[in-house]
Amino acid sequence: MDGRWSRLRSRVTAWFGVDSDWERVPADPERTRRTDTAVALALMLSGLLGIEVLRSLDSLGDPPGPVFLPHLAVVAGTLPLVWRRSHPLVVAAVCSLHFLVVGLTLTAVAMSFSMQVVYFLALFTGVAWARDRRAMLVVVTGVVVAMTVWLVWQFAVGSGVEGLLTDNGKPLPRQGLFSPLAAYVVYAAVLNSVYFGGAIVGGQFAWRSALQRDRVAEQARTITAQADELQRRAVVEERLRIARELHDVVAHHVSVIGIQAAAARRVLRRDPDAAEGALRSVETSSRDAVTQMRGLLGTLRSGDDEVAGSARAPEPRLSDVAALAEQSAAAGLDIECRVVEDSPGAVATVPDPVGLSLYRTVQEALSNVRRHSTASAATVFVRVDRRGEPGFAHGYAEVEVLDAGSPRSGTSGTGLGLLGVRERLATHGGVSEIGPRVTGGYRVRVRMPLPEEPS
Repeated sequence: MDGRWSRLRSRVTAWFGVDSDWERVPADPERTRRTDTAVALALMLSGLLGIEVLRSLDSLGDPPGPVFLPHLAVVAGTLPLVWRRSHPLVVAAVCSLHFLVVGLTLTAVAMSFSMQVVYFLALFTGVAWARDRRAMLVVVTGVVVAMTVWLVWQFAVGSGVEGLLTDNGKPLPRQGLFSPLAAYVVYAAVLNSVYFGGAIVGGQFAWRSALQRDRVAEQARTITAQADELQRRAVVEERLRIARELHDVVAHHVSVIGIQAAAARRVLRRDPDAAEGALRSVETSSRDAVTQMRGLLGTLRSGDDEVAGSARAPEPRLSDVAALAEQSAAAGLDIECRVVEDSPGAVATVPDPVGLSLYRTVQEALSNVRRHSTASAATVFVRVDRRGEPGFAHGYAEVEVLDAGSPRSGTSGTGLGLLGVRERLATHGGVSEIGPRVTGGYRVRVRMPLPEEPS
């Protein structure tokens, strides 16, 4: 028995949200107060009009006290509705107390249609808007108990019951399944159960609906905030990508221009006529660098949405590494490029993001050779293998740049180039081997996993 009672109590408290920390508050308190004031005034005028109708029908009885007492009772009962959503439990308790007192002294006023609407609305609002759900349950229980006692008192001593069960002073004959008294008790019990139960259950459904709407709205706000954050991150990541691209482009072309300019100066000293070709190479490299930098800076100056979602200009791919090696060779560095594929055309199937990252890695490595190494030659390897192996389930794409020189004194860089390489590596989940070789020289080797080949 104790177990069933505990389960029942747990279900009731859970349904009423006793343990919920959510508080229902008006979205616009000023507008809510104006609405509640208008409702209270409308019910007050309706109640006062109802008093005069009852008086005209001689159904008001002979109220004790002054003639305006029923009107005063209506005003006192409807006025608290102005604060029904700002102080829901107080209004529910005050209106219920009003019903008890007026019901005992001015029964016709308490039972009038307008006042019944007032009592129902007060109890409904108390359940629907109470912030403290445990206090609400206590107040509602007290109201139900008080109303039950009031009904029992009416049945026991109320003179109105005797008038209903007699016809010109004669007791009503029994004509149905119930006696007149039993029928009246059942009728009153059912009517009041529907009345009070409807207010309580309806108010609780209203509260739960508001809670659900608030949760949905909170989820929508969370989703919107997450979407904004993802968009912001996309913009930041795109700008970081552009910054890396800008660094690689500038570093590569400046180093090429420097080598070409030095070569042009030497040629100019020996043979002024032959220097035209070298100077033309400097001019071409300069224009190429300026064109690429303008494109990247234009993207940086565009709006956030354009940065995150605009179409990019065609970018280098892994298959363009050979052309990059030829460009470096033209600048005076002896470059050998070797491509190793597990099947013909495998390099062309490497996804563009992976290919671009590997291309920029080779570009940065060759720039470092020109600027920071005494080497006059370098070897570039491009490898693509679709055969899976541990850590690379669907194969890999790899670039490797080797040189046999030693570090050139006084040419230490900022480290931003290798930082960009490692950032690209982290983006694609690859591995690297960057540093001096045991046999001499320097190695930059980067391997990135390939996605599953589309069927």
